[in-house]
Amino acid sequence: MITLEHLVAGYHDKAVTRPLNGTFAAGSMTAIIGANGTGKSTLLKTLLRLQPPVSGHISFAGGSAPRAAWLPQLAEMDRQFPATVYDVACMGNWPDRGLFSGFHRQHRQHVYEALERVGLSELHRQPIETLSGGQFQRMLFARLLVQNAPLVLLDEPFSGIDAQTSGFLMKLICQMHDAGRTIIAVLHDNALVKCHFPQVLLLSPEACRWGRAAEILPHYPSTSLNLALSA
Repeated sequence: MITLEHLVAGYHDKAVTRPLNGTFAAGSMTAIIGANGTGKSTLLKTLLRLQPPVSGHISFAGGSAPRAAWLPQLAEMDRQFPATVYDVACMGNWPDRGLFSGFHRQHRQHVYEALERVGLSELHRQPIETLSGGQFQRMLFARLLVQNAPLVLLDEPFSGIDAQTSGFLMKLICQMHDAGRTIIAVLHDNALVKCHFPQVLLLSPEACRWGRAAEILPHYPSTSLNLALSA
C-alpha cells in the first residue's frame, strides 16, 4: 500500500528520523516502536501528508494516497470542545459527506452502531468534557469505525487508559485488521507488539530496523508488560 524510498521525516527541514526504506503492505499490521524523540509521531503525520518529508519519497499503490483514519495522541485533543459523544463519532462521516452535507438515516444508524460497539451508546448525548480517559478513547475509536477507511494510523492508542479498556480496544484493532484494514500503530509495549503485530519498524538515532517482530524486538528493550494479558 505504501512504499518509502530514503524517506526522512522531520520539521522545517530538520531531520528527525534516519532514512527509511520499506513497504507497508496492504492488509498488514505494523507497530512503530522506539524511544521518545525518534520521530514516531512525525512519521505518522508524514504518511498522512499533514507535513512534507525532509527528503525522500512516499509512493502509494495505484498512484494515489488511500483514504486514511487517524487516531492522534490524547494529549493533542481538545477535551473542552463543546461537542457530544455523538457529534465526535459523526465526524467520521466527514471525509465522504463533507462538512455541510446532511446525514441520512443510514449514516446516523452507522454512528449509533459504532457507539454500541465501543460501549458508549448510552452516553451518546454526553458532553465530551465529562468523559473519563478510557471513555474518551472509546469515543475516538467509534469515529474510526464510522470512517471505515482502508488505512488506520494510531498514535499511542493505549496511553493513559486502564488495562481493561486497552484490552477491549486492542480487540477492536484486531477486528479492523481481520476485516482487511492496514494498521500502523505507534506503541510502547513490547509484550503487546509481540502478541498482536507481525511487523515492526524500530526507529532510533543510530539505525532503523524494519521487519518481522521476532527479529526486531530483541534489539529494543521492553518498556511495559501491562497489556500482555489482553492477548
